[in-house]
Amino acid sequence: MSKDILKLVIVGHVDHGKSTLIGRLLFDTNSLPPDRIKDIKKSSKELGKKTEFAFLMDHFQEEREQGITIDTSQTFFKTLKREYVIIDAPGHVEFVKNMITGASQAEAAILIIDLAEGIKEQTKRHAYLLSFLGLKQIIVVFNKMDLVGYKKDIFDKTKQETENLFNRLGVKGSYFIPISASNGDNIAKKSKNISWYSGPTVLESLDLLKKKVDLKNRFLIMTIQGIHKINKKRILMGKVEKGELISGQEIKILPEGKITKIKSIESLNGKIRKVIAGDSAGITIEDPLVIERGNIICEPSEKLVVTDRFKANIFWMSREAVRKNESIIFRCSTQETIAEIEKIEKKLNSSSFEIIKQDLDNLQELEVGEVIIKTKNPVILKNFSEIEELGRFVLVKGGNICAGGIVTKEKI
Repeated sequence: MSKDILKLVIVGHVDHGKSTLIGRLLFDTNSLPPDRIKDIKKSSKELGKKTEFAFLMDHFQEEREQGITIDTSQTFFKTLKREYVIIDAPGHVEFVKNMITGASQAEAAILIIDLAEGIKEQTKRHAYLLSFLGLKQIIVVFNKMDLVGYKKDIFDKTKQETENLFNRLGVKGSYFIPISASNGDNIAKKSKNISWYSGPTVLESLDLLKKKVDLKNRFLIMTIQGIHKINKKRILMGKVEKGELISGQEIKILPEGKITKIKSIESLNGKIRKVIAGDSAGITIEDPLVIERGNIICEPSEKLVVTDRFKANIFWMSREAVRKNESIIFRCSTQETIAEIEKIEKKLNSSSFEIIKQDLDNLQELEVGEVIIKTKNPVILKNFSEIEELGRFVLVKGGNICAGGIVTKEKI
């Protein structure tokens, strides 16, 4: 039986210990070859330091000598329960772009805070970023407990400040853990230095996180990509995004909401009984319904939302700005319609994460916005946090993809 794989992002203010934490996680889970560990110890000794786990994230000898760390794009480690992939981009702009357009999808996050320094501006921006991306599982680790004498009152104070920040952003922390990444306190093993803390270690908290439900074990969603006539049969071509499709199964076709049954599932080798998530297939149905590209097939009980007005977070990537009420193209799965940004409720600079309070009638390059979008025709949507396939979209202007977005409220 194969293990689960959970994708994780680690964020935090510069120098708060992200690289050291990643290095310690790799070391404590025996995810490193022996010669790599030997190399780290040798490099640390030459610089007159104890074993420096941040060196795991250094690619070149020159960076080691200068004490500069460079993050890898993907780092892997594993526990007895599951495997983990740490997703990291060379910059936060790239990470936002990748997350929101679906190039990489973190399922959980670790936010690291240096207890000696406390919450910084970048900490607040990263917390907002996690909120913006709709991440629900967030572990907060309070690092460098050794530098504050492992004092509970300092941890309690910073934890309360963090919870206050999260409350303002509408975010909930899954776990709040006092650690020392460099010393290994509360990473893989409970720390005797922090005996007053009774919660899980970092690795235990990761193993307690929920993995997204396997797509083939969820209710059916199939997107229609086209309609073809082959040998006098009217075949609906599409991709099963989640769940499974079985010959003879009763289905609902949105946006009309008509109910029918699968007559046959066609393949190049003839009829087949079943297709599952990730498969493309051709199907015939029992009733002569009007069906178009962009329609969605689901189970009759599935409560997908048909709407023409919704809330979203978007990341504008084009050099040419977009203005409120300007005509653009909205695409979600195989759905496409004319749309407009009806209202920009909030926007910020994705490089600095500075909230922009003026010019709320447009979005400029690399700005992210909390917006209300109005579509000309009804579309089938679901909150991104519930069904990514119907909660992620792009906006097209002048024939080019100019923005990626995630649905935060399907109907308003």
